[in-house]
Amino acid sequence: MPVNYTGGMVMTATVNGFGKRTPIDSYPIKGRGGKGVIAIKTSERNGEVIGAVQVEEDDDIMLISNAGTLVRTPVIGVSVVSRNTQGVNLIRLKKGEKLVGLDKILDLDDEEETSEL
Repeated sequence: MPVNYTGGMVMTATVNGFGKRTPIDSYPIKGRGGKGVIAIKTSERNGEVIGAVQVEEDDDIMLISNAGTLVRTPVIGVSVVSRNTQGVNLIRLKKGEKLVGLDKILDLDDEEETSEL
């Protein structure tokens, strides 16, 4: 039974603080034994991929560096581009600092309303 992934975006980030949003419809569904697809083009400029999360336009994300810097930013402010591109600067990192984490921030008010039903 095929899985239906409709709507939403995939937020991808790299070790040097670059990232982008890509429509989830741009990612083909692969079966067992598939080789995968390129989510973001890596280079010396942007570094290796550190994470990818599914987001909606009204979400916020948290970026975490190895020096303990935490930056909360709205998803709507990140450019939407195709899969095979390098992305835009998400966070300014100091010399020697690297991005190590990316996560979607969950809204606790939505969770409380859901649990009450």
